[in-house]
Amino acid sequence: MKNIVILGSTGSIGMQTIDILDSIDAKVCAISVNTNIVRAEQQARQLHPSVVAVYNEEKAKELKMKLADTDIRVVSGMDGLIEAATFPEADVVVTAVVGMVGLLPTLAAIDAGKDIALANKETLVCAGQIVMKRAREKGIAILPVDSEHSAIFQCLQGAAGNRLSRILLTASGGPFFGMSREQMRHVTKEQALHHPNWSMGAKITIDSASMMNKGLELIEAMWLYDVEPDDIDIVVHRESIVHSAVEFEDGSVIAQMGNPDMRLPIQYALTYPERLPCKVPPVDLPRRHSLTFFAPDEEAFPTLGLARRAAAARGNLGAVMNGANEAAVALFLQDRIPFYRIPELVKEAMDAVDYMPDIRVEDVLESDCAAREIVHSLIR
Repeated sequence: MKNIVILGSTGSIGMQTIDILDSIDAKVCAISVNTNIVRAEQQARQLHPSVVAVYNEEKAKELKMKLADTDIRVVSGMDGLIEAATFPEADVVVTAVVGMVGLLPTLAAIDAGKDIALANKETLVCAGQIVMKRAREKGIAILPVDSEHSAIFQCLQGAAGNRLSRILLTASGGPFFGMSREQMRHVTKEQALHHPNWSMGAKITIDSASMMNKGLELIEAMWLYDVEPDDIDIVVHRESIVHSAVEFEDGSVIAQMGNPDMRLPIQYALTYPERLPCKVPPVDLPRRHSLTFFAPDEEAFPTLGLARRAAAARGNLGAVMNGANEAAVALFLQDRIPFYRIPELVKEAMDAVDYMPDIRVEDVLESDCAAREIVHSLIR
């Protein structure tokens, strides 16, 4: 039996991880949540973890009272997340929290010798050079949970020592595929939250609508697979059946296909290198009739150019871009800015924050804060 920690257990990835537990013979020894105390109590009573970490201090007090009749420890804040991530009996930590909050617990888990099932994009976007170096030094496996990075990882199992030529990173195109930049000046929050293929949390769904999600994944792929950003092509694939592909020097392309269901890549990350029966139904290709592919419109979706700029620069620019984007998306979801302002605010923050080529964890955190402050100052 594998002992796992789920950071972000009440979110989309966390709940889907719990859904596949009975397929993989795993026990949850710790979970973390932010504010959803009703669901956290349900999960605690269902899973019987030793520890529940609640990032929000006030909500932690509330959950502690609700679980007073159990022997489950409730801890809080960043220290609580780190305690959960480093739980002694854990074999692997599923990092499914959204945002920069995932960085310090992930680094702590690596230092504690835990393998990482990585679903938290921001960890590598903001501090990829730090995280991957630390993982190599500690001999820790970083197993991707994102469907695209899982696909690349799976395709590379057939590399047989041959050198990668290109990564073909697929994108659904989101709800605004085919729209011009001018047309997107008038889109609504309801439209942006309506993804054509995937069921995800609000933040990731908005990132998909702006295609920032794909920009973040480009930076992730650069660090995960040790490639240059120019060796990663983004390909819009509306059906979300081909989850990504790799091309070798002879021109051969190996792709991974499956239904758009996150339970499959989550399960593979937790059972690798084994493949076990999965709840996700197989793809019925004859019913699909055709699969289509398009080049992305980088004029309509300027987030892609911003992400390539951050990838090429490395240093602290990924943290600046990500922090500004998180702040801008939150403002959009609060109806305080229109959709088209998201990439504009991100660019302004990237232009304003001092660039640092060599970074420590402290620099990443400071750059993130500086970017958020700039975004908020621009809308006052």
